[in-house]
Amino acid sequence: MIRETNEEIRFQQVDGCGRNTGICGDTVEMSLFVSGGRIKRASFRINGCASTLACADAVARFAEGKTIKTAWEITPEIVMEAVGPLPPESEHCAELAVGAFYLALSDYLQKERAPWKKIYGK
Repeated sequence: MIRETNEEIRFQQVDGCGRNTGICGDTVEMSLFVSGGRIKRASFRINGCASTLACADAVARFAEGKTIKTAWEITPEIVMEAVGPLPPESEHCAELAVGAFYLALSDYLQKERAPWKKIYGK
């Protein structure tokens, strides 16, 4: 699920992106749009189950408005608490979503250190 239309995303430069695939086969791709050191928008795409969708959505909602520094405080435990009780076999979905988010944060920081990478992507 993505919360912006494809048309809106196509014309905006993503500031950080991360993709994580779990052993279950579910994939989360997280994109960050940053301005003034704060996450203005966090979008995601998933290929997976409803638990993965709920967790990715929770991560995106928690991330928006946070500084890059405080965004690292989003953990799988916080996400699991927010989405409600997950069945034991779905708890890894929170780790999957947070992992994609951490990769997006790392990508953003790499692009900040080497701005030319933003122009060419990964």
